[in-house]
Parts: sequence; structure tokens; C-alpha cells
Amino acid sequence: FLCFTLFFSLSISKPLLLPLTHSLSKTQFATTHHLLKFISTRSTTRFLNRHHRNRQVSLPLSPGSDYTLSFTLGTHPPHPTISLYLDTGSDLVWFPCQPFECILCEGKPGFSDSSSASPKLSSSAISVPCQSHFCSGAHSSLPTSDLCAIAKCPLDSIETSDCNSFNCPPFYYAYGDGSLIAKLHRDSLSLNSLILHNFTFGCAHTALAEPIGVAGFGRGILSLPAQIGSVNPQLGSRFSYCLVSHSFDSDKIRSPSPLILGRYNDKQKRPSSDGDEFVYTQMLDNPKHPYFYSVGLEGISVGKRNIPSPSMLKGVDRKGNGGMVVDSGTTFTMLPASLYDSVVAEFDRRVGRVYERASHVEETTGLAPCYYYDMVVSVPNVALHFVGNGSSVVLPRRNYFYEFFDGGDKKRNVGCLMLMNGGDDEDLSGGPGATLGNYQQQGFEVVYDLEEKRVGFARRRCASLWDSLNQ
Repeated sequence: FLCFTLFFSLSISKPLLLPLTHSLSKTQFATTHHLLKFISTRSTTRFLNRHHRNRQVSLPLSPGSDYTLSFTLGTHPPHPTISLYLDTGSDLVWFPCQPFECILCEGKPGFSDSSSASPKLSSSAISVPCQSHFCSGAHSSLPTSDLCAIAKCPLDSIETSDCNSFNCPPFYYAYGDGSLIAKLHRDSLSLNSLILHNFTFGCAHTALAEPIGVAGFGRGILSLPAQIGSVNPQLGSRFSYCLVSHSFDSDKIRSPSPLILGRYNDKQKRPSSDGDEFVYTQMLDNPKHPYFYSVGLEGISVGKRNIPSPSMLKGVDRKGNGGMVVDSGTTFTMLPASLYDSVVAEFDRRVGRVYERASHVEETTGLAPCYYYDMVVSVPNVALHFVGNGSSVVLPRRNYFYEFFDGGDKKRNVGCLMLMNGGDDEDLSGGPGATLGNYQQQGFEVVYDLEEKRVGFARRRCASLWDSLNQ
């Protein structure tokens, strides 16, 4: 009866709704040009650094998604509230711990000169032993025997698998534009009504260019969905988010972006929300980067012209090359040069013959092409065609064309295409061929169905979705 009751309670458990807060604001930068240059440079750096063969980059995407998730840790005081960037491109939950030193972090959003600003571990936190499979996961899947040896566990204890008193050694974790050294700990994590006992996370005392922690939602065992799924499969097998459109101005956002853990079954109909049904495309397994949510991209339409993708974007080979990563931790979508150049050429053919090219704005923002206009600018529709029958997603105009007032010499309205050149196709070996950034995901509910191994997109009014789900 007890087993039946437990099974029944899990099978009807409701999805968990959590708020995501957008943190990046225009007020943090002197000009819009400065803001766009900062973001475009950061997106490019992450994407290109993942392909550097001479650099150890265990995870290519840096925090900076600008969407934060908050939770509390610990069963004993203090109970710190932690706010971390949501990142589907990595699989570790980590945050800076007192005392914390961040190298080359001056001027980065979220950086504080005071070490005391970092969270302090709860008194209920305990270290993870070197024999834990989480320890192996953090150390690139090293065998527990090697980890116990690194932790200086005696040989006889290693042979008898009796090294629980030896802590998991500190590990190095690298992103595309930063890195950190952390130790693994366990504690109780509270997400709204959900409490995860023995949750495993990284506590970093030293970081390079990484002042704020990350809630990894990737496909690895250390990720938040994976650890939730080990306790409650209903909540861990599927998650989605719906990013409220912000135009880099968090002051205009009145509702949070909903993060939904779990799924609605037939007996629990989802509250109504204006929008379409999901368009799905299958996840691609990447042997080199198993934590990625990779999908195949068939092509991109500009107006009525369909521009096919290079073959590398349609699949992933045995070396982990190719595919497009759906990522919440990169702002702008990155494309290989061959596809980017074709898209830009078609876009400019339609727009450039009517509007003046804003070359100076392109130089100061890192975006291109940009155009000056006086009243209203007309641009063609842009759609992404993923692998799979009918797996096409039409982007809202604001997701790919950013409009603002240029307060420089021209003092005119200007608009820029927000797709970026990821570099020559032949230079992109050793990693994904493209990244779908979070700015292009705004106004969609993006679902990661881990059970069916597919990613789905559906147009939504995300603020209204939050209101209806929160009733």
C-alpha cells in the first residue's frame, strides 16, 4: 500500500513553476552601442573558444544568460538564497563561496569587490566523498580509484572501497571565456515547494572572469534536472521556459519568465495561453559534448527564399562536430560563415536597396547589417527550419531585428540584424557548428523533453503564461 501510494503521488505530481528574472539592463552601460558591443563580443568569444584545440575547455558556454534562478540551501543556519544564471549549455550547479577571489572580473555585471558578498555555506553542508559518482562526473569521469589516490587515500582502503572519509579533490571547470576551481558539497536545496536532500553542487573560492555562479541544466548527472529526476522522475524528465521579451531593459519587465519543471498530463490540462502547438525536433547525441542539447538545422528562410544549411549543421559526427546547440546561456545566435553570409546577402538585398547602411553603428556594436530609417523600417520574415517534417519556427521580428535610437552624429533611428558570424566552416571542427541564443528564443516556450529526446518550440505570450500558471 505504501509503495502504491508513493507511485500514485509521483504520477499525479503537478509541474513546478519557478520564476526567472532578467538581470541585464541598459542602465548598466553608458550607451546602447556599448551594451550591444559587450553582448556581441561575449557571444562570439564563447562560441569560438569552444573550438580551440590547444585549450582545455570542458564546457564551452560561459554564464551570462542574464536569466537568473533563485533557491535556498541548507537545513541549518544560515539559509543563503542563491541566484544563478540558468544555462542549458552546461551541467554543473556552482556558485562563489566565502572567501571568494575573482580574477579579471572588474567591470563585469554582478562583480563585487567584497568577498563577504559571496554566499556562505550552511552549517548542514558536507563534502562529497571521492568514491561518489558525482566526483567522477566533475573530474571528467575519472575512475574512483584514481580520485581516491588523488585524495591521498591509503592503498588498502582503495582496494577495500573504504575511502568515504576522504573528500572529493578540488576540480577545474572551464567555460569558453572563464574558468573556476571548486569543491563538491551536498546540502538540502529548496525550490519553492520542492526540497532536494543531498543535492550536489560546486563551491568555488577562486574563479577567472566568472563572478556569478551557474545553474547547469544540461544533460549531465550533475545538472539540476538530472538530480531532480533521480528523486522525482515526473519533474526531472521534462522542463521548459518562456522568456519574456525585454529589449535589454529589465525595468520594463512586469512579469518574470516562467520556468516549468515537469509536464501536464491529460487529467491536468495546462491553463490556457495564447499561442501555437509545439514544433518538435529530435535531440542529437554528441559523443564529445554529451551535455549539449544539439539539434539539426536544415536551413533558414529570409522572406520567401530558403537558404539551406551546410551539411555540418544537419547532424553530429563521431568526433562531436556539427549540429546547433539550443542554449539559454548565449545571447545571440551564432552561425557558420557560409550560412551567415548567405542570410546577410539576402537580407541586405531586400533591405539595403531601400535604407542607408549604418556602417559606423556596425563598427561600434559588432552587429551587421545595420540600417538608418526615419519612420518605420520594412524587413523580411526570418524562419528557422529544423530537421524533421514540419519543424519550422518563424521568428518574431523583434527576435532578429533590434531597433534603437542612435544618439551619435546622425541622431536617427537604426535597426540591426541580430544573427552573428561564428567563423569559417572549416575552423569550426571540434565542436558545434551553430548556437541558438536566448534572444532568438524570446516569446517562445522552449521545451526540453528528456524522455522523448526532443526539443520543442511554441509561440507564447510569456507574461500571460506566467499569470495563468500562477493562479
